[in-house]
Amino acid sequence: MIVIGERINGQFPRVAKAIDDGDGKFIQELALQQTNAGAHVLDVNTGPGRDDAPVAMAWLVKTIQDAVQVRLSIDSPSLKVQRAGLAECKLEPVINSTTAEQKRMEVFFPLAREYGAEIVCLTINEKGIPNTVEARAEVAMVLLASAMDAGVKAEKLYLDPVVLPISAAQDQCPVVCDSITALRALNTPPPRTLVGLSNVSSGAEERSLLNRAYLAMLLGRYLDAAIIDPNDAELMSIVKASEVLLNQKLYARSFLRA
Repeated sequence: MIVIGERINGQFPRVAKAIDDGDGKFIQELALQQTNAGAHVLDVNTGPGRDDAPVAMAWLVKTIQDAVQVRLSIDSPSLKVQRAGLAECKLEPVINSTTAEQKRMEVFFPLAREYGAEIVCLTINEKGIPNTVEARAEVAMVLLASAMDAGVKAEKLYLDPVVLPISAAQDQCPVVCDSITALRALNTPPPRTLVGLSNVSSGAEERSLLNRAYLAMLLGRYLDAAIIDPNDAELMSIVKASEVLLNQKLYARSFLRA
């Protein structure tokens, strides 16, 4: 599974303070911690409500790349912020994200083509988040078709069925699991799937337990990528064990240390 580290996000007060203070050392330590823990990609988000978000994003990307050589996921709904981050990326970037809303697809798929970026595609359209597996699959087909029409190959996409909090939408947890299976059946070879895992436990008790259990369930459906906290050692152990049990990695007695 592709592990995308979630910790460089201005929604966390300490990260927001580091951005305000220009504390590059703190940001670099976060980047090193996540990559050392096994992250393949780092998500980069300036946080909400920043007037200086494009400048802050460019600074974050440059600061991170001075410490680690890792791919970055530029996480912003703003075209200006996306461009500011993408322009500084040294390795193939990820755009996080577009929805199936026409006005967003018309902007972000050409942007992905321009920068040779992969792109996260949320199964959300003008009506919102669908409640059923079938409706999510229909939205995903629109995303696939629109991406290809814009010159973005299917292998550049991550289809995200959108995880909702168990505290507010408990019935949607199994729906997302079934959606992973349905989205993989939309094309040959199967499109890649991705989730923002921590959403499931937002507002709940025992957040780590819920995240770990849900990730194991989703990996059983052959989930390809997840935005998670790689510093959660037990969560990462579940990733490694699942890869062995699904015959994706060769078993060895030392598989947890591999």
